[in-house]
Amino acid sequence: MEPWYGSFIKTLQLESLSSCLTGQSGYGTMNVMEWTGQVYADTPAVSAEIYIEAPPDRVWELVSDIHLMPELSSELQEVAWLDGVTGPGTGRRFTGRSAHDSLGSWETVSTIIDHEPPRRFAWAVGDPGFPSSIWGFALQARGEGTVLEQSAQMGPAPSGLSIAIAAMPDKEQKIVFVRLRELEAGMKANLAAIKDLAERES
Repeated sequence: MEPWYGSFIKTLQLESLSSCLTGQSGYGTMNVMEWTGQVYADTPAVSAEIYIEAPPDRVWELVSDIHLMPELSSELQEVAWLDGVTGPGTGRRFTGRSAHDSLGSWETVSTIIDHEPPRRFAWAVGDPGFPSSIWGFALQARGEGTVLEQSAQMGPAPSGLSIAIAAMPDKEQKIVFVRLRELEAGMKANLAAIKDLAERES
């Protein structure tokens, strides 16, 4: 049986480096992200931002609602609070179930590591002291609206991507870059959906 990361590796083998740099790939066309040449040990990060014509308090209601996340994400399928809690707060945990056409499916436990309404909301996937990734939102008031940024950091702990890297160590930089660009595209879609909800309901 082919390992879960097999199709992801095959996709990388079919893509040329030039296709990554020009924004044409199996993941669709998107704004070009600058080539970084980073490896996983660099804890590479990516972010995107958008201006929303709604106040930070309204935007905060959306980004801090973990149950909204599966509706926005193409990967995250389901979330649930752990330990009997029903809302966000520093140190609180939730489970997540995700799926990807090439990377397979997986489940995680995340811990909220930054919770400052209505400014910052972030969580670490896995051990908060040594996470496999860190995700977050940052909100900044601008005029009558809000600048919303979403960010993600890979590592430092191993993740599913680490298996693909171990199988093709000579392509590590490309694997990391392609995944960063994919995350960037997902963030832009998330932010556009949050903007639509916030402006429609504010």
